[in-house]
Amino acid sequence: MSYKTDLYQQVILDHNKKPRNFHTMEGATHSCEGYNPLCGDRLTVYMKLDPAGVIDDVSFTGSGCAISKSSASMMTSNLKGKTEAQAREMFGSFRKMVTGEAENSDEERLGKLSIFSGVREYPSRVKCATLAWHTMASALDGSGSTTTD
Repeated sequence: MSYKTDLYQQVILDHNKKPRNFHTMEGATHSCEGYNPLCGDRLTVYMKLDPAGVIDDVSFTGSGCAISKSSASMMTSNLKGKTEAQAREMFGSFRKMVTGEAENSDEERLGKLSIFSGVREYPSRVKCATLAWHTMASALDGSGSTTTD
């Protein structure tokens, strides 16, 4: 196994066992339920945006596989303090990375999230990795729920 593969597995396992920002948020300004019908993963993303559109707080709850849970955990940690536009841009870069469409600059901008680049080798897991991201974008759009079709 390569160093990157080992690191990927360690990060996934750590965030799955001890997810960051895993709680229901009272007073959220935005929230959305996400569902992956292929594997049954279900997440709810909660966000508090200030009047200027900056994400003051973000959390999630739900159940799912290690990839979906760790992706949600890392996503919430990385979105705090970002603007809505930056969050959408990160989602676009993340989606391109896990589907194999990204350029090096996309992955560089994602920092620690680039650990998920290996997901592109397992197409059936892409929807697991992007569930939280789709749910976050739908929350920003004001949608109450979304699925990864």
